[in-house]
Amino acid sequence: MTGSFIGKKSSAAGGWGALKSCGKRLLESGSPLAGARTMLKANQPDGFDCPGCAWGDPEHGSSFEFCENGVKAVSWEATEKRATPAFFAANTVSELRKLSDYELELNGRLTHPMRYDAASDRYLPVAWEDAFAEIGGILKGLDSPDRAEFYTSGRASNEAAYLYQLFVRIYGTNNFPDCSNMCHEASGIALKQAIGVGKGTVLLEDFEKADAIFVIGQNPGTNHPRMLGDLRRAAMRGADVVVFNPVREKGLERFSDPQDKIEMLRGSSTEIASQYYQPRLGGDMAAVRGMAKAVLAAEDAAIAAGEPLVLDHAFIAEHCAGFAEYRAAVDATGWNEIEDQSGLSRAEIERASAVYMKADKVICTWAMGVTQHVHSVATIREISNFMFLRGNIGRQGAGLCPVRGHSNVQGDRTVGINEKPPAAFLDALERHFGFFAPRADGHNVLAAIGAMLDGSAQAFIGLGGNFARATPDSALVETAMRRMKLTVNIATKPNHSHLMPGEVSYILPCLGRTEMDLNSLGNSQLVTVEDSMSMVHGSAGINRPASPHLLSEVGIIAGIAEATVGTDVVRWAALADDYDLIRDHIEATIPGFENFNARVRKPRGFHLRNTASHREWTTPAGKACFSAVTLPQETVHQRARKGVGRFALQTFRSHDQYNTTVYGLDDRYRGVYGERQVIFIHPEDLKDIGAEAGDRMDVVTDYDDGISRVAQDFRFVPYDIPRGSIAGYYPELNVLVPLGSAGEESDTPTSKSIMVSFRKREAA
Repeated sequence: MTGSFIGKKSSAAGGWGALKSCGKRLLESGSPLAGARTMLKANQPDGFDCPGCAWGDPEHGSSFEFCENGVKAVSWEATEKRATPAFFAANTVSELRKLSDYELELNGRLTHPMRYDAASDRYLPVAWEDAFAEIGGILKGLDSPDRAEFYTSGRASNEAAYLYQLFVRIYGTNNFPDCSNMCHEASGIALKQAIGVGKGTVLLEDFEKADAIFVIGQNPGTNHPRMLGDLRRAAMRGADVVVFNPVREKGLERFSDPQDKIEMLRGSSTEIASQYYQPRLGGDMAAVRGMAKAVLAAEDAAIAAGEPLVLDHAFIAEHCAGFAEYRAAVDATGWNEIEDQSGLSRAEIERASAVYMKADKVICTWAMGVTQHVHSVATIREISNFMFLRGNIGRQGAGLCPVRGHSNVQGDRTVGINEKPPAAFLDALERHFGFFAPRADGHNVLAAIGAMLDGSAQAFIGLGGNFARATPDSALVETAMRRMKLTVNIATKPNHSHLMPGEVSYILPCLGRTEMDLNSLGNSQLVTVEDSMSMVHGSAGINRPASPHLLSEVGIIAGIAEATVGTDVVRWAALADDYDLIRDHIEATIPGFENFNARVRKPRGFHLRNTASHREWTTPAGKACFSAVTLPQETVHQRARKGVGRFALQTFRSHDQYNTTVYGLDDRYRGVYGERQVIFIHPEDLKDIGAEAGDRMDVVTDYDDGISRVAQDFRFVPYDIPRGSIAGYYPELNVLVPLGSAGEESDTPTSKSIMVSFRKREAA
C-alpha cells in the first residue's frame, strides 16, 4: 500500500514554504500581530535571544535576525492558550499520559505552581512558599546530598545556571546531569584534548572569509536555519561547501532566502553543497581519515616532483605534537578499510580532499550526526587532525565549529554546570563565597538514570527541558522517575516528564525568554546567553507574562535554595531581585567575564576569549595534539550487515520540532505529512524485506542485555539514504536506545547508531 502521508518534498529549504509555515504558527498562537511584533525583537541588541538554537548573531546585524524555527519557538512560547488549574482538574495524570507530546503541549502555558495529589491522580494548585518549604524539607532530609539529581536544560540563562550550580554545591553535590551530556559532550572532550579548550574556534564572521566549509553530520535546515543564510552567502561568493551526511537533506542542497526579495519573486533558490557525500552510519571518521590519507599522498608526490608543499610544515613544527605518530597511523590504514567503513569510494574521498587542498582557509562544522556514536570523541579528534595538516586553526576564515543545539547549552557549561568541575573553578567558588565545595565527581545523565533505577538517587529537580522524553531507554526512565521521593520540574508548558510523578511531585511554572522579568522596583531584568561562537549577549523579554503567578527561573532557584541551605553563605532573595549581582559573582569566579555588566550591555555583547583561536595551547603538551588512534574495529552498519534483516538506525528531528518540542506533524523537507511514527529507508532495502511504502511494522532493538525494546506501529517512507541505514524521529524512537550503549569517553547515548530489525504487527 502507499501511504497518503507521503507527499511532495520542498524543492528548497526556506522560500515561500517557510513564510507560509511562519504565518500558520503565528495564527495558531492566537495572537498573530503580537507574535509578529515580538519577532522583530528576536536576536536584537535591545530585545531577547531566540529560545531556539545557538547559532551566532553577526556583529553587523540585519533588521531581521530570525528564521522559521525561531518563529515556531516564539509563537509556541507566546501562545494565548493556558494550562490552568482547571485543565489539571479536568484531567487525571493517567489520562494525560495517553496524549502525544504534540497534543500535551498544545494546551498552552502553565499558569500556577502545582503539586501532585496521588489520591485523585491530579495536579492541584499550591502556594509558592509551601512548595519551596516542602522541597527544601525533603532535600534536607536525604541522608546525603548525593541522593539528589539536578538536571539542566540548555534554555536556562547564564544567571539561572550559575545560581543553580552555586546552590547545589553549597548543598553538597556535583550531580549535574545536563542536556549537553546527550549532545555535544564528545565535542567538548575531544577539543579539550586536541586544542586545550572544549569550544569551537571560529566567529560567525569567519564564514564570510572561508574558501571551503566542510559540513559533517549536520542538518542546519531543520536544526539551525539561520546557518543556511551564511552557507548561502559563502556559496554565492564562490566558496565550496562539502557535505558529509547519510541522509539527503533539502537544506544542504538548496536554500531560498526569505529575506532575498528577488529570489522570492522569481521562486528561485541557491545551491548550497558543491559536493554531497552520503557515508554510512558511523563512517565519518573513516571518511575524514581517507581525506587525510589523500592529503599526505599529495604531499609525498609534491616532494618527489619538487613542487610546492601541501602541508603547513611551519604550523605543524611550531604548534603541534604527535604528527609523526599520526602519520604512521594514517599510513597503516588501508583504502579497503576506509572504503568499507565509510561507505564511500576512494575516488569520492579524494575529490573531497582536493577541495581542502586548494582552499587557503577552511572551516569544519559538525553536530550530533558526529557526536552520538560510540567513537565520537575519536572522530572529532580525527577532524582536528585533518584541520591541523594545513594550519586551519587560529586564523581568520578557518577553524573548528561544533554547532550546539539549544540556545545556551554552551553557556550553562561555561558558568559551572559540570558534573566534573575543574579544581580551579571550585577553588574560586570557595575563596569568593567562603564554603567548602564538594570535590567528588557527580553524575551525568546516564549515571543519574542508573542511580534513579537502583534507588541510590531519591530526588530529581529539572531546570527546564523534558528529561523523560529527551533521554534514551524511555520505558526505563519512566520507571526511574516514578521511584523518586521527590520530582520537581521547572517548566513553561506541560510535558511528559510531569506525568511520571514521584512520591512528592511539583510543576513550577517559569517565565519564558520573550517575557518581561520585573524586579521588586518594577525594573526589567536582563539575562545573558552564550552562542556557539562564544559570544555572550543580553536578552530581555518584551511581552507581558502569561500569568501573574509565574516566577523567573532565577526566582524559583533562589526560593528552593533558601528553603534548603538557608542564607548563611548567600542572600538568595537579593540575587533574585538584581541579576547584576549574579553577574558580579560570575565575574569574580570565572575568567573571561571581566567588567561583565558593562560589556554585556553593549550591542551584540562580547566574545569570550578562546586561547586556541590565538594559537595558545593549554593542553598538557603545550601544543595542539594530533591523535593517532586507529579506526573503530567495527561500526554499527558493519555489524548490522552480518545478520539478516538488521539495520543501523539514527534518530533525528522532523522539520516541525525542536528537541522534544513538537510544533506540528509535518516535515515538508522530507515529504511527510500528518505523521511522526515513520522509518526512512532505502527503496531497495524496503523491497528486500518484502514491504512497501506505508506498511506498518514494529521496530526492535538488537542489543544483548536481556531487555526487550520495541517501538510499535511505524510506517515506511522510501528515502535517499545509504543501504543498511535507516532513520526516524525522536523522541518516539528513544525507546530503542539502550542506556548501556554510550560513547567512549563521552558517555553520550548512541542515538545515531542503534542496531535494529523489524517484525510484523500482531493482529489486534
